[in-house]
This record gives sequence, C-alpha cells and structure tokens, in this order.
Amino acid sequence: MAKVELKQPIIEEIAKNVEAAKAVVLVDYRGLTVEQDTKLRKSLRENGVVYKVYKNTYLKRVFAGTVYEELSKHLDGPTAVAFGVDDATAPARLLADAMKTADKLEFKGGVVDGTYYDAQGCQVVATIPSREVLISKLLGSLQSPIANIARVLKQIAEKNGEVA
Repeated sequence: MAKVELKQPIIEEIAKNVEAAKAVVLVDYRGLTVEQDTKLRKSLRENGVVYKVYKNTYLKRVFAGTVYEELSKHLDGPTAVAFGVDDATAPARLLADAMKTADKLEFKGGVVDGTYYDAQGCQVVATIPSREVLISKLLGSLQSPIANIARVLKQIAEKNGEVA
C-alpha cells in the first residue's frame, strides 16, 4: 500500500472535524503527565470537544484555504488540536481550566466562529461562559422586572384588602 493511501483516511478525518467545528484551538502539550493528559481528554470528551494529536503537515494541508489557515503559523513542534463542535468557547474554556493544574499546557492559537486569536486571545475567549449560561442569564434578567412588578401589585392588592 502506498504512503498516500495510508495518509488519506487521516486527512479525511481531520477535514471532517474541521467542517463540523465552530472553533479550533491549538495547544502545546509538552511536559504533561499521563494522568494530566488522561484527565484533560476525559473532560474535553464529556463536553463535546474532539481533542487529537495529528502531524502538523496534515493539519496544514487541511487548514489551507479555510478560515483556519492562519493557524498554520503555529504548527511547529508538538501540537494538539481541540475541535469545538457544540459550543464555540468550550475548547478554550476547558483547556484554560486544565492549565490551572497542568502548567506545562500552553495555548498556541485558535479560531472561534471564524475569528483568529493568538495565545492571549484564547485566554480571553476562555473567560466567556457557554451559550447556555449566557442565555439563562439573559432570561433571568428579562424575567426579574416582571416578577418584581407582580410582587408589588400583589402587595398593593393585599394592602387594599383585595384578593390577588
């Protein structure tokens, strides 16, 4: 079997992950212990993030001509890639959480919803809550004034001796 035939399935797998991803974050994983890496992979998998280590040349080939092309400049040395499929901020957020206990793990760069971020930008993206949390905060903010008005009206009605 030729080398090209062996590489093609891997490149197709990467392309499939890139197509489905809302975000792609690259990290340098040098120095992680097996325990730290296992814990990281489990956390990412449970939150719908695909985390893999591929050859840099394969990633460069797949990123070419896409919104992720700018990440190619970070593809030197050991690189792990996290694909955020469900939540765009999840890869950066979960990797930043892991960095608190695994100080060797470092951001290289990322693309979130089509916008490129360097290592510092990825740290900022990591502080953004998930979509579900943001929606629940918005709904809570919208519901609060209505609940307050209802409480005041009920108190006025009780003060006047009426049944609310």
